[in-house]
This record gives sequence, C-alpha cells and structure tokens, in this order.
Amino acid sequence: MKNIDSGITTLYQVASRAGVSPATVSRFLNGTAKVSDDKRRTIERVIDELNYKPNRLAQSLKMGSTNTIGVLTQSLESGYFNRAMVGIEDAVKASGYALLIMSGHWHADEEAERVELLIGRRVDGVAILTGNMSDKQILDFSRRVPIVAFGREVQGERTQAFCLDNYGGACEAVEYLISQGHRRIAHIAGPPDHRDARERLAGYNDTLAKHGIAGDARLVVTGDFSESSGLLALNSLLVANVRFSAIFAANDLTAYGARLALYRRNIRVPEDISLVGFDDLESSMYTTPPLTTVRQPLYEVGTGIGRRMLAMLGHQQPAADVPGLSLVVRESVRLV
Repeated sequence: MKNIDSGITTLYQVASRAGVSPATVSRFLNGTAKVSDDKRRTIERVIDELNYKPNRLAQSLKMGSTNTIGVLTQSLESGYFNRAMVGIEDAVKASGYALLIMSGHWHADEEAERVELLIGRRVDGVAILTGNMSDKQILDFSRRVPIVAFGREVQGERTQAFCLDNYGGACEAVEYLISQGHRRIAHIAGPPDHRDARERLAGYNDTLAKHGIAGDARLVVTGDFSESSGLLALNSLLVANVRFSAIFAANDLTAYGARLALYRRNIRVPEDISLVGFDDLESSMYTTPPLTTVRQPLYEVGTGIGRRMLAMLGHQQPAADVPGLSLVVRESVRLV
C-alpha cells in the first residue's frame, strides 16, 4: 500500500490507521507501552504498510539521549587515530550508538571549540584522543558531559582517562638496539609540547645512561611526528656529518620519512643504518625492509575507550583493560 498524504507518513497517520492514539504509537516505538498482542500486530502491520520511518532524533531528545558519542581526534588522515576510532566504533555499535567525529589538529583552542560544538550537538559523551587541551579544560567540560580521554591521567567524577607507557616502550626500543651492538643511536624526537614525545625522549636518554653510553646532543633532532619531518631531520643529521649506526624514530611516520632520506643517499637499511619506529601502523610491515617498531595496541585503545564510555553512560560493560606496548622485531635492524 502506498504512503498516504504527501508521501511522508506521520505518527498520527499510523495511529489513525491502527485505531489507537498517537501517544500509544509513540510509547510502542519507545518500548514503554504495554499493548495486547493483537494491537501490537496491528501497529506493526500499519507501520510496514505505510513504510513509516520514525524520527529517531526527536525520540532520542524526548528521552534525554541522542545515542551519539562525540570523538575528538587530531587528524582524520592519520592511520594512528583511524585505528583507534575503528575500535571505538566496534565497541559501541551493538549498543546503538553512532559516532560524531571532529579534528582538533593539535591546537588547544581548536580542540576546545570542537568539544563545544559536540556538546552543542547534544552528544551523550565525548571521547578525546590525546591533544593539547589542559586537564582543567577537560574537567570543566566533564561537568556538562561524560568524558573519556586517552593519553592523559586526569580523573574526575565524570572523567576517565588512561595512558600507555610511552617511556617504557622507548626504553625497550633502545635496549633492543643496544643488544644488537649499537652505541651511536640517533633519535628523531616528536614535538616537545607533546607528552608522548617527551616520554619517548626520556626513555631514549635514560636507557643510554643506564648502559653507560654518553649522550650526544647532536644525535637528537626534533620533528613533528610527520613523514616530512623525518626526512628533514635525517637530512640534517647527515649534513652535520655526525656518526651514528642506528636511528630510533619517535613514531612510524617519522621513520618512513627517514627511510626515504636514506634511500635518496644510497644508504642501505639495515646494512648501513638500522631503523626503529614507534606505533606499528599497519603499513609498517610493508615498508622496505619491514620496520621494527614498538607496537601500540591502537584498536584495543579504541575498544577500551568505547567500553569505558558505555559504562559511564550506564551500560554494563566487561573490563576494559588495554594491553601494554611491545616491540615488534622485523628486518630494519642488524647486529653490529
């Protein structure tokens, strides 16, 4: 049977055809009405005949929930953040939640503006994937909406946060290079205003000191976690004519850029220079040679965020433990 009226069926038309009140249809759709089996079958038949599509947003607002979770990432192009977002989506979709995703681009003001926009869209909660907002800003926002933040330690009544051990992961990477005989190890660091970068630099420095290897400031070059910064940093190391046999890059993207710079200079990996990254992006197993790197369980980070968020929103959830970091040994390091 074709839709009546203008082709857009309303709840009132369904009620009229089914011989019940609009309020009964509304409560039936919300799952709060107790109706007889005959009446239930009649309502379902009419909904099917008229091809009625309820306004889910209006229903959600009436119930005080939009079934939407806001996600503040830093880059929609990054494989790092995309893997985590897949984990969040998989964790929440069975509960009927959808994601509304925005980027902050590592600018604290822009991040705060995006969270304001998400709250304005009436999201039920906000997941924050790292960033540069202050803990105070996050706690202030949590007074208005539940927040789960990754890459932080801030905790509040309506805030949960957790971190991975960037320091320990860096220590493991440098320990491995030292175990392979390397003593002159360069480090392409991330931006100093990023907590992850600072912790990885500290792990690099402390592991060298632990083994009695004197630090050399010329071997540390600051990048910005991008491929281009890895390429530029490696070029600056080569131009400075400083000696090194291995590179610990602050993340995989930086390692990719460094690898290209070495290739352009006909410097072989690992025969001439060994290379270690950090993250274990999916593409790292397909580089030439496959990249040895510290694996961050990014998908599991995402599922952990999603489960924590559902628990804060009143859904019973299993434990949301996230596995630790681990070194993935491939073919970009040689024994010297």
